[in-house]
Amino acid sequence: MANVVVVGSQWGDEGKGKIVDWLSERADVVVRFQGGHNAGHTLVIGGTTYKLSLLPSGVVRPGKLSIIGNGVVVDPWALVEELERVRALGVDLTPENLRIAENAALILPSHGAVDRAREAASGGSAIGTTGRGIGPAYEDKVGRRAVRLCDLADEAALRERLDALLLHHNAILRGLGEAEYGTEEAMTQLREVAPKILPFADRTWQCLYDARKAGRRILFEGAQGAMLDVDHGTYPFVTSSNTLAGQASAGAGVGVGAIDYVLGITKAYTTRVGAGPFPTELHDETGRLLGERGHEFGTVTGRRRRCGWFDAVLVRQAVRIGQIDGIAFTKLDVLDGMPELKVCVGYKIDGRAYDHLPALPSLQIRAEPVYEVLEGWSESTRGAQSWADLPATTIKYIRRVEELIEAPVALLSTSPERDDTILVRDPFAD
Repeated sequence: MANVVVVGSQWGDEGKGKIVDWLSERADVVVRFQGGHNAGHTLVIGGTTYKLSLLPSGVVRPGKLSIIGNGVVVDPWALVEELERVRALGVDLTPENLRIAENAALILPSHGAVDRAREAASGGSAIGTTGRGIGPAYEDKVGRRAVRLCDLADEAALRERLDALLLHHNAILRGLGEAEYGTEEAMTQLREVAPKILPFADRTWQCLYDARKAGRRILFEGAQGAMLDVDHGTYPFVTSSNTLAGQASAGAGVGVGAIDYVLGITKAYTTRVGAGPFPTELHDETGRLLGERGHEFGTVTGRRRRCGWFDAVLVRQAVRIGQIDGIAFTKLDVLDGMPELKVCVGYKIDGRAYDHLPALPSLQIRAEPVYEVLEGWSESTRGAQSWADLPATTIKYIRRVEELIEAPVALLSTSPERDDTILVRDPFAD
């Protein structure tokens, strides 16, 4: 049976949570494979809103196994708070249906302190992180200083890991004039939280091997989006992990052959949170209208998202670097009633035409969009559940987008509600 990877094809916030939840009905296992609690996925099911950060979106469906993979950096306290919040909404979460990779790196309070201190010291050149310590946690993982979930089960090893980690963190904090952290303080905090999360620790790579061997369908859930990838995004205004589908293999502990279909979640317009280049950004009434209609505020931070016209150049780039097989087109209903729609089909930088966004930041910031103007539609698409419910002009818009990004629409979302989804091609059928 096919296994599917879901990734964002823009700058995140494309609506991955709803699509993963919708697809999880067809899956047996749902896996988060990168990112941290800076990710925010909102699900609206039967009038109940679930806001998830670390938990895979499949947790709200009974009978599914949810896994937080080794590629995720885990804040234990944020995880415990999220577990309690989701349980309060009637979702049963136990080690039977939720597992966390025992080798996942942890985010400690000192990570957040380092993150915020560096952002404050950067002034006008700050990246615009969430300040939750995700970047420093990934740095420590690569630097071989990380405290991992399994370390919580060995107090002597934990103390040794903390000494090495805080030696590094305190040097940074001291240099920036911030308060330092002590090993004993950290040990006390971790002793308290350990019993709440250690029961979920497991060899998740073995769980996934067993699931594949048994022919179970696996859904891999990414966070953020392709243009925030640490290698392929708008560097340095990116996240600290690889966000492309290839990371599902390393971040979950499965071979590349486990991936059968890559679904790119793609919003019908473009948004971005934080600093960085954004060629199609709108600072006018249209941009404000898109933000209001689309409720463009971050799930985690509440920050207002920057809004602009659909950028087919960026999405085509994401399709090519991520080998996206098809897209799930979301928030189409936000465009209802607009007399004309603009789609970016190229850039001009210093008078030269570009069919891609170059890697050099000084060029990215000067990129001017070249637009193609398409006819809008006056009818409502909200809640449509079949192609027959869509206006002809809407279908024409979708077909033109498919041509420009070089990928077909596999699913179409017409509202935040789970059932307002049009299935064109089932990714699990490939």
